[in-house]
This record gives sequence, structure tokens and C-alpha cells, in this order.
Amino acid sequence: MAKVIEGLYYSESHEYVKVEGEFGYVGITDYAQEQLGNVVYVDMPEEGDEVEAGAEFGAVESVKAASDLLSPVSGEVVEVNTALEDEPELINQDAFANWIIKVKLSDPSELESLMDAAAYREATK
Repeated sequence: MAKVIEGLYYSESHEYVKVEGEFGYVGITDYAQEQLGNVVYVDMPEEGDEVEAGAEFGAVESVKAASDLLSPVSGEVVEVNTALEDEPELINQDAFANWIIKVKLSDPSELESLMDAAAYREATK
């Protein structure tokens, strides 16, 4: 069973957001990395780019599939996880510790449309 962490917000497309103040750390869930298999590449936006909730912001490629990344929140990308450029497999080791982008949230009310841990567990049964 895939790991689900309390206190995070989850999207139907298997991204999570961990909120700290006005920032959100966005990555893919443990369930998503299990479905993808060995991650070999992560396509990320640039710092300063704007992302919109529900819109594509990058992609994750594995040995068996490629999957678009859909942002669960809107805002400005203030940081990308550069460690993933050289070691994309870090997502397989711990998807929750290896976020993909850090976003300055432009509309925190968007979080209300995301799932909590219990709802995400139910959605991935």
C-alpha cells in the first residue's frame, strides 16, 4: 500500500502540495511513483514561471511511461528541486521528501478543492 501523509493536500492526478506559510511544495505521490516505476527524468519549469491549478507544469518520465505533471495550485515558481536533474530516482526513494517545485501561492482558497489524506487513500484503493 502506498504511503499517504496526513496534513498534505492531494489532487486527482496524484500530485501533492505541502503548505508552509505562503508557499506550497509540489510533488508526485508515493502512489504515482509506484505506478510509474523507475523515474529516469523530471521536466520542471523555470524559477519565476507561473503555474495554474489544473494546468501542466512539467512531466515525469520512467522506464515504462511518461506522465504530465498538473499543478494542484496556482502561483509563482520560486524554486525547483535541482537535485532531481541529476538524480530523478530520488522520487522513487521517497516521493514526499523529494518535491519538484516550490510555489508562492496566489490563491490559497484553491486548497479547498483538493483531497485530504483520508479522501486520497479512498481514491487510490
